[in-house]
Amino acid sequence: MSILVASAFVLVACIAIALLRAAIGPTIADRIVAVDTMGTIVVSVFIVLGAFYKQAFLIDIGIVYAMISFAGTLYLAHYLEGKK
Repeated sequence: MSILVASAFVLVACIAIALLRAAIGPTIADRIVAVDTMGTIVVSVFIVLGAFYKQAFLIDIGIVYAMISFAGTLYLAHYLEGKK
């Protein structure tokens, strides 16, 4: 098994841990940070899989996903700021 495949499995395990944190987080801010962490890890998975399969479009998908995830995090932060 390649080191890239092993790292992809480790990253998927990290996504599961972040999902658990998002489910049981005591505050909404903890849940948002967990979801943002999952987005960052998903981008890492796309990059690792793109390197493993030698497909550049997977890296492009990861970049677009990172931009969408960043915009979503900004929106949620703005929403939380308005709630106070």
